[in-house]
Amino acid sequence: MSKPDYQATNLPLWDFLTILASEGVDFLLSGEEDKVTLSSFDYEKTTICLFFSANWCRPCQSFTPKLVQLYNMLRTMGKELEIVFISLDHDEDGFNAHFETMPWLTVPFDVNLHKKLRERFHVVRIPFLVPLNLDGQSVEEDLIGLIEDFGEDAFPFTKKRREELKAIDDSKRQGGKIDQLLARPGRDYVVASDGGKVLVSKLIGKTVGLYFGAHWCPPCRAFTAQLVEAYNQLLSSRGDCFEVVLVSSDRDQKEFDVNISDMPWLALPFEDRTRQDLCRIFNIKAIPALVFIGPDGKPISTNGKNIITLYGAKAFPFTQSSIEEIEESLRKEGDSLPTQIQDIKHQHVLKLDMAKSYVCNYCERQGKFWAFSCDACDYDLHPTCVEEAS
Repeated sequence: MSKPDYQATNLPLWDFLTILASEGVDFLLSGEEDKVTLSSFDYEKTTICLFFSANWCRPCQSFTPKLVQLYNMLRTMGKELEIVFISLDHDEDGFNAHFETMPWLTVPFDVNLHKKLRERFHVVRIPFLVPLNLDGQSVEEDLIGLIEDFGEDAFPFTKKRREELKAIDDSKRQGGKIDQLLARPGRDYVVASDGGKVLVSKLIGKTVGLYFGAHWCPPCRAFTAQLVEAYNQLLSSRGDCFEVVLVSSDRDQKEFDVNISDMPWLALPFEDRTRQDLCRIFNIKAIPALVFIGPDGKPISTNGKNIITLYGAKAFPFTQSSIEEIEESLRKEGDSLPTQIQDIKHQHVLKLDMAKSYVCNYCERQGKFWAFSCDACDYDLHPTCVEEAS
């Protein structure tokens, strides 16, 4: 069998084979310790990736199961993919323990060989995955991030594929179709806290809040209470024109079940990858977060958490114009109030202040926005509770 001119078509693959040859290695190992000769590969059809990893590395331990899942799925789909493990373990015991978790091939354990490969492919951190492509396409540099973001859809791991996937995300985000955001092939529903299924098509024409949160997150639990209050107020005052869908970041199904049990709204199924897709599409970097989708299916605001925290249900339908109306109304209200007062219930002068949230020291009810506050001590008063001294 004549050897193709890899050097002319693909330097990474040529360099890989050359380094192996320089160390007298002409085979790879499978999990059954069988030798797989390098000449047995169809390099022109198979995408070959080098996987630099180590058993001692915690990020490697976390990423490897994701890569195993992707590898098995792509192979089941008939994709021509092979992965070659390059160990950066300190000894053969670590190498063996790590390779036991992998369904692909490996370069025999040899510290000197692995060092040469690490230097050639400029590996500065692990895990690190690099494809040895033959077609001259530009390879995506952050392959780990690409796979974590898109899973099996990332194949064949080129920059062109990332651009295609980003275009799909942009289309879903701006396309005006709630079903494209929340449904996927094989699932056209979201779930309720009682386990019931609600068709995504039932949400068309409604304002929808995508709530990114988790039960393990204390700020999420605090915000959930605020969102429940606003949700129930809108349900009683405006009917079913508003819905919330939980996009969970819970750690397992049990935690998810506990989380949704406290919520009166809907959720994406825990096992569904759409949860991760929506985090990527809306660039969610921290939770809690709330994204409002309008009745036309297009985003209204990605700042829903602050809107609910500040204004609650009165901000509905959460558009920029509705927020501006609220702020104008508050400005007029503030203009109509004195800048300071002397209340008979308190010894100090109270100054007009804007507060996100407070508890009135007289009526002990929750207050928002305008308050008369004391600079000398922790005392707040509703404007309606003022009794000015004569």
